[in-house]
Amino acid sequence: MTSHPLDRPVWGMLTGRQADLAVVAGDAVRIDPAYGPFAAARDAGEAALAALAAAVATHPGEVWLVEPDEWPAPPGTRVIRTAPLVQMVADDPAPMTAGDEEAVLLGAADADQMTALALATEPGPWGDKTRIYGDFFGFRRDGQLLAMAGQRMLPAPGFDEVSAVCTWPAYQGQGLAARLIRRVMAGMTARGATPFLHSYAGNARAIGLYESLGFRVRREMVVTVLGLA
Repeated sequence: MTSHPLDRPVWGMLTGRQADLAVVAGDAVRIDPAYGPFAAARDAGEAALAALAAAVATHPGEVWLVEPDEWPAPPGTRVIRTAPLVQMVADDPAPMTAGDEEAVLLGAADADQMTALALATEPGPWGDKTRIYGDFFGFRRDGQLLAMAGQRMLPAPGFDEVSAVCTWPAYQGQGLAARLIRRVMAGMTARGATPFLHSYAGNARAIGLYESLGFRVRREMVVTVLGLA
């Protein structure tokens, strides 16, 4: 078994700081689907896999497991797909610069535009309540949300995840994502937390941006997407 708190971020969040978001607990955990599709099992033993299969069956749709290795499909489930990830940590995050403070805190009034942006650009799984994992910031112009970024997993004390970094294609290349990430990280560092994030391993453009903001690749990860057989 792995030992670093970021090695099993979903298990850490749903058995620790964000246990209140779990709708299934025990040998397997599953987050309220309104927040997203995440789940995890205590280990790959028979009892935990049976509990994971039961957790998958509680709600229709996909379940995502973010682990160091591909996770085995319990009896009654199937692997829909897998994808390699990199987990990145910002030990020395880039500080805010002039103009970053112009990012606005998003709220309930922005929910529809946040969902539209997330579904159009697919920065990661998005549900009705994803926006209330933590603070989300965005840039608006003439009432339109151009870009956003926020917080998601809190797997262990001292580690906060940057997530949902996305920009409408028409406004990409203007530095909005970098400004938003610096704003989100400023809140994390003010709380004494180290920012981390996940990126698809093949997204070289995003990884390059994150590296320019102080992130380094900590380790390779895999997302295993399960569904009922």
